[in-house]
Amino acid sequence: MRVSKLILLFIFFVIISIHGKKQLKLTVDAGNYSRENAVVCMDLNQSELDFFSEYSVFEVVKGKEIEVSSQLEVLQDGSKLYWILSGKTPEKSLRTFMIKGNNRKKKDKSSQLQVIDKDGGLIIMNEQSPVLQYVYKTIYPPPGIDTAFKRSGFIHPVWSPSGDTLTNIQPQDHYHHFGIWNPWTRLEYNSKVFDLWNLGDKRGTVRFDKILNIYQGDVFAGYKVLQNHYIFEESGEKNIMSEISDVKVWNYPGKASFLWNFESELTPNTTLPVILKTYRYGGFTIRATDYWNKDNCTMMTSEGKQRFEIDGTKARWIYLTGDSPKGGKTGILFMSSPSNYNHPEPLRIWDENANGGRGDAFINFSPTKDMDWILKPGKKHSLCYRILVYDGEITPEKANQLWTDFAYPITIKIDK
Repeated sequence: MRVSKLILLFIFFVIISIHGKKQLKLTVDAGNYSRENAVVCMDLNQSELDFFSEYSVFEVVKGKEIEVSSQLEVLQDGSKLYWILSGKTPEKSLRTFMIKGNNRKKKDKSSQLQVIDKDGGLIIMNEQSPVLQYVYKTIYPPPGIDTAFKRSGFIHPVWSPSGDTLTNIQPQDHYHHFGIWNPWTRLEYNSKVFDLWNLGDKRGTVRFDKILNIYQGDVFAGYKVLQNHYIFEESGEKNIMSEISDVKVWNYPGKASFLWNFESELTPNTTLPVILKTYRYGGFTIRATDYWNKDNCTMMTSEGKQRFEIDGTKARWIYLTGDSPKGGKTGILFMSSPSNYNHPEPLRIWDENANGGRGDAFINFSPTKDMDWILKPGKKHSLCYRILVYDGEITPEKANQLWTDFAYPITIKIDK
């Protein structure tokens, strides 16, 4: 069925693109921000280029055309072309590119970024280094623990560039924690409230459904999957909401950093609204490695808040840096998109006294921490985050620069 749909989609794009242009000159504008290795996304719907054709991207430098790696994403309503704006680009500066139809035969070579489907997980690789794994098989708790704590559809492990595992699943203190995951704690439907986070309460859960797409290439790799959110009523289970989870790992230069996007698109499968009720936690979350505790990891937000003062505050980004078992440091920067509901989002974190004084690391961007979110039937409701996983340490200045690239993307002008 999936292959047939792709064939029909291909035929459709070929038909509508007969009169499309084969070449364009572009001006890329840094805008009011300095850029560094920023992701460029060009919507082919607005370019008059063929939706389904392969293209090569060239930067024009002193009259010479220098080819840069690019990658096409084919969508139901068009296509997008991506590349990396390499190096530093000062604010208000312009760079010129040519987009040309690619009639050359593709080279028989492996992509730099690949996805390995293995043992119920999708492992995204950057050359020989694993970046993250999406787990689509159902993971059960240890023997003797209530099987209500089983779960599929989450990210674990997240690896550092040097190979440390930075996430944790089903720890003894919270069997319902799953690496990086995003359930909702107080979901109201038809005047009843359900809990899809605390699995032990047996009021709901989230399950993987199917793989929609796999990305591989020299600019990004990742996956698009369908997950379903279930509520448990006396009459049985109800699929209350569908979620399309889309993850792209970018070919970010250097060996000491991984950069990736996490997008969640929620659509109620109901005739009545689904209300995500105000509660102190719920949504995009990480339970970090149990190696990190109050003695060997720190947190900082975009507002300059440190770990002891973060919980309940709002932020555009937050980073978590901790010791590596190998020596040195490693960490994760989480960035929230301005398009997200209730941005800048409230944060739920565990402070140094959490878990009986251990101070394990837990971070949650929770848009419903201080207000309800009404999800209308048949409408798409999206959240988007960008994550940088790094070896060493990060400065607030670097975090701000990365967030700016994410929050205010590069603009493209087509030269007439």
